[in-house]
Amino acid sequence: MKIGYARVSTMEQNTDMQKKALKKAGCKKVLVDQVSGTVAKRPGLEKAKELLRKGDTLVVWRLDRLGRSLRDLIEWVRYLDEHGVGLESLHESINTSTPTGKLTFHLFGALAEFERNLICERTQAGLSAARARGRRGGRRKALDAEKRSVAVNLYNEKKMTVSKICEMMGISKPTLYSYIRASQEAVNS
Repeated sequence: MKIGYARVSTMEQNTDMQKKALKKAGCKKVLVDQVSGTVAKRPGLEKAKELLRKGDTLVVWRLDRLGRSLRDLIEWVRYLDEHGVGLESLHESINTSTPTGKLTFHLFGALAEFERNLICERTQAGLSAARARGRRGGRRKALDAEKRSVAVNLYNEKKMTVSKICEMMGISKPTLYSYIRASQEAVNS
């Protein structure tokens, strides 16, 4: 039996494309996670692990949906191999139930990790160069200091709902909560 696994990193992203491809590939079940690949606890993937039996195949749209590092992917392939389960990646056309598929998997995994490391190095070099020019990184605050203070005060007064404060200030709930945390940290330090 083929069991599909789809993952997106944020709630704003959509798994429809992945699920459609997995169903088209013959997956009887498709399990989904909406969590970053760097997060170890992925309920959908754990459920897939429970369902997989000897002779089954775990199917993913792309290898990076399963793991973010070569080590992580190799551990998964080793685990699946020990349990007699194959791994198929639709995007990379890899099927580890064949010797050629196993070799291809290791080559693609090594190249993907090399690419991620290059991107990381370039990003770090860019940030260092910007800091040397006196620039600070990060996103600008949605509200200036005075408006942030007003938002935090409205929250602390408990006379308005969080949704109403966010609507009035034109910010999201996570943004409001980050302002509240920063305010509490400033008070505690």
